[in-house]
Amino acid sequence: MNWGVVTEDERLEYLGKIATWYYEDDLDQSEIARRIGKSRSMVSRLLNEAREKGLVQIRVQVPLRTDTRLEEELQETFGLSEARVLVSDELDWEMTLRRLGRLGAIALQRRLRSGIDVAIGWGAALHSVVRAMPQIQLEGVTVLQVMGSVGDGDPGIDGSNLARDLAEKLAGDFRYLAAPLIVSNEETAADLLSDRTIANTLTLARSAEVGIFGIGAIDSRVSGLVRAGYFTEDIVPALREQGIVGDFLGFLIDERGRIVDSPYNHRVIALRPDEVAANGTVIGVAGNRSKAAAILAVLRAGYLDVLITDSAAAHDVLTLHRESAARAG
Repeated sequence: MNWGVVTEDERLEYLGKIATWYYEDDLDQSEIARRIGKSRSMVSRLLNEAREKGLVQIRVQVPLRTDTRLEEELQETFGLSEARVLVSDELDWEMTLRRLGRLGAIALQRRLRSGIDVAIGWGAALHSVVRAMPQIQLEGVTVLQVMGSVGDGDPGIDGSNLARDLAEKLAGDFRYLAAPLIVSNEETAADLLSDRTIANTLTLARSAEVGIFGIGAIDSRVSGLVRAGYFTEDIVPALREQGIVGDFLGFLIDERGRIVDSPYNHRVIALRPDEVAANGTVIGVAGNRSKAAAILAVLRAGYLDVLITDSAAAHDVLTLHRESAARAG
């Protein structure tokens, strides 16, 4: 082919043909070179160009090894309908997070059908879930953002973006909350929660058939609220002293999963945990040892039907639970 006289579309079509021969038809580069009358090194360069132009997307699907013993113990201890515990690599948290996202996507897919509402929070774990979701052709699905948006943090993990992206993958619609997660005072929070659009979205979310949410820890290294700019790192020790172990749907909670009487909680724009747990299936996705106390609190409160976590966090959750039960006994 004479590259000087072809259009860009023609070039892309040519590259696509070569990529198809190599990746789908299993022809080796020597055979492709013979077909097009070029050298093997030229074929290699053309395949590289096809990848660079986005015609080829390579995904490495690492097997998802799970710990069935921990899964069974979590289900029995906390009355869960399902627990998936990834055998984690504590030296590579980013890899673990991506795999948790794949497990979360599998759990969500099992509960999807046409005509349902799906409530979604925000955070790094949910970003991994949405990223792992395949395209599924459904009808009449609405994805509902149920937590106000991030502050100055990463917009990629924001609820509005995740709701939109998930809706696109499900061929559905989405509704977002046009408000930050935490506002400056209680009066502003009350006004926003009574806004017709926000109130309607939260009303729909209360009867959503499926909800999928992350769990936050009061730890500056992994706290979504810190990353989003709602809390500064110097406030974290004071929150711990107040008995706060984490957050769920943006609300600060104690070790029993109860929403604490904190000024922050009176300024949150989100569905309350006890409201979302009343209907449908609630999936929690969270891992990392630093989140064990927060995960345990959410489990104790009975907010979840399904937990997706990693083996390090699951081990610590069960250990903390046994130790507290021994002290109480």
